[in-house]
Amino acid sequence: MFQPKPSFESQEYGLHNQNLNKASCSAVLSLAYQSLGVIYGDLSTSPLYVYKTTFSGKLSLHEDDEEIYGVLSFIFWTFTLIALLKYVFIVMSADDNGEGGTFALYSLLCRHAKLSMLPNQQETDEKLSTYGVKKTAETWQSFALKSFFEKHPKFRKGLLIFVLLGTCMTIGDGVFTPAISVLSAVSGVKIKVTGLHDNYVVAISCVILVGLFSIQHHGTHRVAFLFAPIVTAWLLSIAGIGIYNIIQWNPRIFRALSPVYMVKLLKETGREGWLSLGGVVLSITGVETMFADLGHFSTLSVKIAFTFLVYPCLVLAYLGEAAFLSRHHEDIQQSFYKAIPETIFWPVFIVATFAAVVGSQAAISATFSIISQCCALNCFPHVKIVHTSRKIYGQVYIPEVNWMLLSLCLAVTIGLRDTNMIGHAYGLAVTVVMFVTTCLMTMVMIIIWKQRIVTAAAFLVLFGSVELLYLSAGIFKIPKGGWISLLLSLTFMSVMFIWNYGKLKKHEFDLENKVSMNRILSLGPSLGMVRVPGIGLVYTNLATGIPAIFGHFVTNLPAFHQVLVFVCVKSVQVPYVKAEERMLMGRVGPQEYHMFRCIVRYGYKDVPHENYNFENRLVSALVEFLETEGKGKDEFGDTESENIEENVAEHMFTLPDREEKMVRSLKEIEESFSGSLEGHPNLNDESVQILKARESGIAYILGHSYAKAKKSSTIFTKFAIDVVYSFLSRNCRGTDVVLNVPHTSLLEVGMIYYV
Repeated sequence: MFQPKPSFESQEYGLHNQNLNKASCSAVLSLAYQSLGVIYGDLSTSPLYVYKTTFSGKLSLHEDDEEIYGVLSFIFWTFTLIALLKYVFIVMSADDNGEGGTFALYSLLCRHAKLSMLPNQQETDEKLSTYGVKKTAETWQSFALKSFFEKHPKFRKGLLIFVLLGTCMTIGDGVFTPAISVLSAVSGVKIKVTGLHDNYVVAISCVILVGLFSIQHHGTHRVAFLFAPIVTAWLLSIAGIGIYNIIQWNPRIFRALSPVYMVKLLKETGREGWLSLGGVVLSITGVETMFADLGHFSTLSVKIAFTFLVYPCLVLAYLGEAAFLSRHHEDIQQSFYKAIPETIFWPVFIVATFAAVVGSQAAISATFSIISQCCALNCFPHVKIVHTSRKIYGQVYIPEVNWMLLSLCLAVTIGLRDTNMIGHAYGLAVTVVMFVTTCLMTMVMIIIWKQRIVTAAAFLVLFGSVELLYLSAGIFKIPKGGWISLLLSLTFMSVMFIWNYGKLKKHEFDLENKVSMNRILSLGPSLGMVRVPGIGLVYTNLATGIPAIFGHFVTNLPAFHQVLVFVCVKSVQVPYVKAEERMLMGRVGPQEYHMFRCIVRYGYKDVPHENYNFENRLVSALVEFLETEGKGKDEFGDTESENIEENVAEHMFTLPDREEKMVRSLKEIEESFSGSLEGHPNLNDESVQILKARESGIAYILGHSYAKAKKSSTIFTKFAIDVVYSFLSRNCRGTDVVLNVPHTSLLEVGMIYYV
C-alpha cells in the first residue's frame, strides 16, 4: 500500500488547539504561562486607569468612603460576573474547534442554523471533520429560532451587520488599548518629576508605541516568551502592593465586597454615580480579546492562567487601591502611583511601563485574528496574512493592519492626550462587544446546546442587563470622547459591509451568466477549438456550472488546453480544513472532453494558498480521481454525483483518507511506475494523458472583474460600488497574489459586471 510522507501543511497542524487540551500537563502549563504575555496584558493593566477615569466627572465631589466602597463593589462584582463567570466558565465553552471571538460564535451558528451569507455552500462541506454538527434531538425552541431566520433573509443580513458591529468594536480595542495603557503608565513619572510637561509624556508614549508595533513581525510565540515574565512580575507586584495597602490603611476594606454598597452608591450619587459606571467597565477591558485570542493557545491553558493567577492578583490590587483611597481622598486622580510605597516606586514604575506595553499585545493579536477571519469570510479586502508559528496555527501577523493600528494609536495619543477621554471611547467599545457576545451566546445555547428557553433567557437577562447598564452610561460619554469609538467602528463596518456586498453581487452576476452546458455539448468533442498541449486551470467563483469568463475567453481566443480544470477556491464556515479534505475533484461533460472541476476548500483560519506545490497536488488528486472513477465506494471515500444544469452529471470525488494519508505528489506517482507511463496496466489512458499534459506545462486563467453600478442604481449604491468598492479592489492584494499564482503562467480575462 502506498504510504506518502507528511507534507509541510500536515506538520503545520501538528499541535492544533483541538489536541492541546489533551496535551501533557507541562505543555498546558507552558501555554498558560505564554498566555500571560499575550492575552492578559490588557486585563492586568486596567488598575492603571480605572479609579482615575471613574472619578473623573462630578463623582469626584463625593470622595467619601461610601462612594469609594460602592465603586470597589461594582468593580469586584463586574469582574467576577463578566470576566470569571461569563467568559471563563461559559463563553469559552463555545469555542469553534479551539477558535474564539465574535466570528467564531457566528460560524458555529451558521453551520447549525444555515445563517451563512457565504456563497457556494454545499452538502459535501458538512462531511468535513471540523464541521462538527452532531445530529441531536431538536427542541421546539431551537426549531422555532432556526425557522425564523430561514424564512426572513433580512434578519440574517441584520445578524451579519450586528456581528460586524461587534467585530469592528473589537478592532477599535486594538487602537485604544495601546494608547491608554502606555499613556497612563508613562504619566506616572509626573509624580516624581512635577515640572515635566505633558508634551514630553506624549512624546515618550509615542516612542514606546512605535517600538511595540515594530516587533510584531516576530510573531506571537516569541513575543509571548518575551512578555510573559513582565506580566507575571506585574501581577505579583500589584498583588503584593494591594496586600500592603490593605494592612497599612484599611484592613476592613473587605466589607466593600457586599453588593449593598452598589445600591448605596447609586442611591446617594444619583445620575453622577450611574455615569461613573463608564469608568468601572474599564476593569474588564481585555475579556473580549481574551476570548478572541483563544486560537493562539488552548482553552484549558487560558482558564488556568486566569483562575489561579490573574483573577486573585487583580482583586487584591483593586482592594488595596481602594484601601489607600479611603484614607487619601485628595489623591483620587493619581491613586495608583500614590499608593505605591516610596521605597519601591521606581522599580514598580518601570515594570508598569513594560506591562502597559505588554497590555497592548492582547488587543493587537486579537485584531490580527479577527481581520484574518474577516478576509476569509469575504468581509474585508485581501491583505497579507503571515503565519508566525509552525506549532500553533492560529498565530498570525498582518503587516498592513499592524501599521494601520500604529497610525491610529499615534493619532489618538497625540490628538487627545487625556486618558479620561480615551477611557470613555474605550469603555463604549468594550461594552458593545460584550453585549454582542451575550446575544450570540444566547442563540448558541438555544440552537446548538439545545438548552431550555428559561436557561437561555436567564443568561441573557443576567449578563445582558449588566452590560446594558454600562452601555447606557457609556452612551452619555459620547460627546466626551466616545464619538471616536463610534467613528472608527462605523468606518470599519462600512468597509466590511460594502466589500461583502460587492463580493455577493459579483457571485450573483456569475450565477446569472453561466455558460450553458448545451452550448458546450453542441460544439462537439473538439469544442470547435484547437486543443493545445498542457493543462489549463480556469479559476472561477462558481462551485457548479461553466463560468462566464470561460465563454469570454474562448470567444476571443479560439484555442485552449488539452486538459481543462475549473478551479473554485471557496471558504467554508469552519476554522480550518485538513489537507486530506482540501480538494473535491469532479468531471464536467463527457469523458472525451477532458474537462474537470476542482473545488479547493479553506476555513476562515487557513491561509488561502498552499504551502506546498499546488500544481503537483492538483494533478495527483486528478489522477487519483481517474483511477477510482466509477468504482463507487472505495478506500478513499465515496464517489458522489450532483446534477447540474441541463441534467449533465458532474461527478465529485473527495479524499478524506481514514489513515490521514496525503494525496500522492506527481513525483511519487511517477516513481511508483517503472519504464514508460504509456500503456502501464496500473494507469488508464486518460491518466497517462493527464501526466503528459502536466509535462507540457500548466497555465492559470483568472478573471479580472470590474464592478460598476447600474444607471438605475441609487446614489448610495453608485457611491458604494463605483467609489468605495472600486478603490478597495484596486488597492488590496490581487487574486493572483492571494492564490500564489506564478506570473509567468498567468492569463487574465477582463470582464465588467453591473450591480
